[in-house]
Amino acid sequence: MARYVRYQKDSTVAYGILDGETVHEIRGGLFGAREETGATYPIGEVKLLYPCEPSKILAVGRNYKSHLGDRQAPERPEMFYKPVSALQHPGDPIVIPQEAANVHFEGELVIVVGEHGSIFGVTCGNDVSERDWQNGPHKDLQWWRAKGADTFAPLGPAIVTGVDYGSLMLETRLNGEVVQKQSTADLTFDCAAIVSWVSRWVTLVPGDIIYTGTPGSTRAMRPGDVVEVEIEGIGVLRNPVA
Repeated sequence: MARYVRYQKDSTVAYGILDGETVHEIRGGLFGAREETGATYPIGEVKLLYPCEPSKILAVGRNYKSHLGDRQAPERPEMFYKPVSALQHPGDPIVIPQEAANVHFEGELVIVVGEHGSIFGVTCGNDVSERDWQNGPHKDLQWWRAKGADTFAPLGPAIVTGVDYGSLMLETRLNGEVVQKQSTADLTFDCAAIVSWVSRWVTLVPGDIIYTGTPGSTRAMRPGDVVEVEIEGIGVLRNPVA
């Protein structure tokens, strides 16, 4: 198992391997040689960034039975896009847009695509959603605001490889209260099935990411709240709400 991070140290942005509380700088990026440079930093001395730079973000809707409610389970992965401009770093705020009144968290496992359509690893994500813009009487045609407003795609803190993606416990907390908790074993369509489905029509390149769906129920966040998405073996994605 390896844990990869992208971080800023002073004016330099680099990738590294996280070992305990120490970041080991690497050269060659995530999908190159990944050679350690010898430079190391305590994690408290760097700013963690979203851990890859995707060319595109896809996401799956209705992928846990616990999230369906009265709706019928889909026969295939139900996909949608989020813009890369929605990405947000660990620790940085989810900003509630002007006129938004019903912004929800959605804690999710996120696939990081590797070379030739492989799964490089996984990380934590929050598919932030404005429910009125998603489902209300004046809903978006393609969820461009509802799912894609700036800061609506927090990601991180690390990309983890070498774990069983189909058996990880996901827990979302709002101000310390557990509001979602379920194993990725309960995904209707697992990581391999999602990547296989998407790649039939869309070319996936290294660094692209796919949010795999959220379990259970969600509720609105308010300025001053703190939302945490923790996935077993990966870490905690923590973002305040502003």
